[in-house]
This record gives sequence, C-alpha cells and structure tokens, in this order.
Amino acid sequence: MLFTAIISIICMFPTFGLVLRYNLHMFQLNGYKNKEHITWLKKNKGKQGLLVFVAIAGVIALIIPSIWLLAVQIIIWLIVCRYYIYLKKVNTKKNLVYTKRVQRQILTDIILAVIVLLLVGFVGGLRLISGTCGILVALQGVLLLVINLINKPIEMSISHYYINDAKKKLKQVPNLKIIGVTGSYGKTSVKYYLYTLLREHFNVLITPESYNTPMGVVKTIRESLKPTHEIFVCEMGARHVGDIKEICDIVHPQHGVITSIGAQHIETFFNIENIVNTKFELADALPSDGLLFLNGDNTYIMEHANKYNNKIFYSGSNDKQELVGDSKEKAGRLGDSQNKQKVSGYVAEDIKLSQVGTEFTVVAPSGEKEHFQMRLVGKHNIVNVVGAIAVANRFGVSLSNLKAAVRRIQPVAHRMQMTQHGNVTIIDDAYNSNPVGSKAAVETLAMFDGVRILVTPGMVELGKDEKEYNYKFGTYAAKCCDYILLVGKKHTEPIQNGAIESGFPKEKCIAYDKLEEALSYAYSINEEGHKYILLENDLPDNY
Repeated sequence: MLFTAIISIICMFPTFGLVLRYNLHMFQLNGYKNKEHITWLKKNKGKQGLLVFVAIAGVIALIIPSIWLLAVQIIIWLIVCRYYIYLKKVNTKKNLVYTKRVQRQILTDIILAVIVLLLVGFVGGLRLISGTCGILVALQGVLLLVINLINKPIEMSISHYYINDAKKKLKQVPNLKIIGVTGSYGKTSVKYYLYTLLREHFNVLITPESYNTPMGVVKTIRESLKPTHEIFVCEMGARHVGDIKEICDIVHPQHGVITSIGAQHIETFFNIENIVNTKFELADALPSDGLLFLNGDNTYIMEHANKYNNKIFYSGSNDKQELVGDSKEKAGRLGDSQNKQKVSGYVAEDIKLSQVGTEFTVVAPSGEKEHFQMRLVGKHNIVNVVGAIAVANRFGVSLSNLKAAVRRIQPVAHRMQMTQHGNVTIIDDAYNSNPVGSKAAVETLAMFDGVRILVTPGMVELGKDEKEYNYKFGTYAAKCCDYILLVGKKHTEPIQNGAIESGFPKEKCIAYDKLEEALSYAYSINEEGHKYILLENDLPDNY
C-alpha cells in the first residue's frame, strides 16, 4: 500500500502542476475575481472535459482501490498531461505572470493538497491515496476559488501596505501634476501620445503598457516615481462600478481625460449606464479647478457632460452631427447649446489619408490653426491625437511646437499599427476590439485603394447584445471590404450573417478555425493591386 501511495503521488504531481498552471493562467486573466472565474468555468467547461474522466477514475479508486485502477489512472493522467501541454502552447497571447500573488496561490494549493493527502492517509488508509490524487487534480479549477478566499486577508493586508506606500511616495513629490486617463477604448493610445507630446517640455512618468488596475498603478508609483518628475499620466481601467474611484482615491488626479464610452466589458458592468457612471468617476474626483478633457464625438460623453465645469471638448471631425453622436435622434436630444460647447473645443479638419499616414488641421478654441502630419491612420487615432494635443496645449505647449512631436508619434502596438510586407500592408488592430473601434477600423480600410481584406474573430465581453453587435459589424464590413475572413466558425456566425444579408458575396466571406489558415488564404489571394489586411481583434487566451 505504501508503494502504490508513493507511486500515485509521484505520477499525479506533473498532471496536478499542469492543470494548476492552466487554471491559474485563466484566473489571472479573469482578474483574480471569483465571480468572473466561475462564469468562465461555466462557459468553458468543455475545454477541461478530460477532468471528468480523472474525477470518475478517482471516485472509483476510492470505492474499489486496486493496482489495476492505479494503472488506468496513470494512463489518464498522461493523456491529460499531453492535453494541458498543448493548451500551454496555444495560449501564448498573454503568458501567465508568476507574480508574488500567483506564487502564494501555488504555495497554498500545494499545502492544501498535502494536508488532504495526509488526512486521507491517516484516517482512511493509504489505499485511498490514488483516488484522492485523481480528485485533487480534477478539482483544481474550483479549488482556486477556495484558495483565493483563504488568501484574501493576506492579499488585502499586502495591498493595503503597498497602497499606503504609494501614497507616501506621491506626497514626496508635492508639485507633481497628475492626469488621469480613462475610457472604454483609446486610453492606452492617448496615454502614449501624451507622453510623446509632453516629454520634450516636462519630465513625464506614465503607467507602462496596459498597467491600469489599482495595483498596476501602485507598482508604477513605488518602482518608477522620482522627485524630479513633473507630470504623471495615469491610465485607469475598469471592469466593475467603483474601479475608477478606487484608483482616484490612491492618486488624486488634478486633471482628467475621458477618451470614449461604449459597450466594453458589458458582462461585468451589466448595462451602459454603469459604464458611463464609472468612467465619470474620474470627473467626480477632480478638484474644482481641474481640467476635464472630453471626447466630443462620443454620444454618451456628450449626454453626461453638462454638470461638469472646466470641461474642454476635442473632436476628430468638425461635422456637427458627428460631434454630438451617432444618430440624428440623439443629436436632437442634446440641443444647440451642447453643439456650441463642442465646436468651441479642439477640432480636426481637412483630414487626408495616405499609405504612410494621415494629415489634418487642428483648430483651437482661440481660432488658432496648425497643420499636422502623423504616421497613424484611423478616425479614432485622429480624435485621440487631437485629445493629446488639447491637453499639451493647455499645459502651455503651443500648437506650432507640437508639430514635430506629432510626427514622431509611434503607433501603439496592435492599435491600427501598419507594417509593410512587399505588396502587402498589415493593419494590426488586434488589441481588444469594440463596436465603435471596429466600425472605424473597417471604414479606414475602405479608404485605401487596393484589395481590402478583413481578418477577425469578432468581439467579446458584450453581454446579451454580443450577437447583435457582431451582426452589425458584419453589415459595416460588407460595405468596406473586398474579403471577410473570419476566425472561429461558431462565434463569427453573426458577422457572416450580417455581411451576407447585406449583399456581400458568400464566396468572399469565409470562416476558418485558426488565424493561421485565414492569413494563409489572405496572402494567397491573387488580385491586381496592393493588398491591405486588417487584423481586427485577437481574442484573449480565456476565450
């Protein structure tokens, strides 16, 4: 019995480790939130269906333990190992980061497994060890929820310590100007554009990459803030009501930028009203003399802007209807007073697109005009750059002094990033697609003269309206593309239906199982003219 128990534990641990690693990865992508992870487990139960056989074999081994059943279990564990090694290879978009929190999760999990095995061994006998090993492997996805609850007091005390330390560091730089940047989309881009425009005149710190959670912001402050910094551009992300307020309570921004509001993370926000209120938590946190920069092309922002003072609008278009929203009905609701407010902001006009980028003129509220050129394409990039210009100008940098900096703006990775490959231009807009951004992306694709090819898996995290949004995306794409190549046959059905029902040729709207297959076909298309391939969205590993 001792021999079989030892063999069971030795053979179980590789499988235990691989299953734990995969579920930890998904748990991390779900923000260490039990509720979100439970939802993910329900939606993706088929992905880990092999664990059902592990559990069944484990239960049988508990009832009628034998050396033969152990052999069967080991075979099943080996199959499971191979499957989870495969999952590790395909889940490469965002790797598991072995943070201190993840390390604590792993340690607690191992301690819990050891305690369970010891109790079973002492109480029930060594003959029950092999069955217990199987059940421990099968329950990893669920056990992480228990471990998260066990570790919660520790995690809260550690977070509290780090937050207080970050607040102390901020107090040590009393003249630091803090600009909060939030929005359903565009916030990372605006952050980087601001850094490019301001860094020649100020010592600027920004939250790196997509660090936009409370602990990401705290980590930036604790590790990177120096007494010489003059401006801190703090990106603020949110998946739940109160998330922006939580960050504002840490950094206390003096100024804010709201880049957009739309149906993003609707599964966790539940409705658009919650999203609007959460984004405007930044506006609510500003001091009375703080400047609030608002994207006037966004309907939801315009509808909510009236109660705030010191607001400065910016726009990627000087067309009146575009300034106030996306429908005549909504535009009428807003009234002429808001139209005048909007027009008095920073507005782009005379927009021209070329294969190497975009040129446009910005008109400031004072009437001053300046012509700009940049390497970026896309209407949403124009409005984001105009927003950054507005902030920099209000911080004392003249429009003429911003011209060179705007030319130096680099595309943010996976956000309408253009790269040339011979007769093919890849337009990489693979980061976190949304209804407004996806529409703008295909409309930008339509402006190019050549063979226009869309490659997309569609949009996610849009709640009960997800199919409708993807269907509408298909109708937009039908008007703008020569080919529509879909990744994931089941999830992209609404896009295909929307495109074909809008008159798009069936033979040019094709669904594939894998991105590599779609790209291979895109490159093989043999038509006259330069090829433009738009990569719109790239689903995260937990989809």
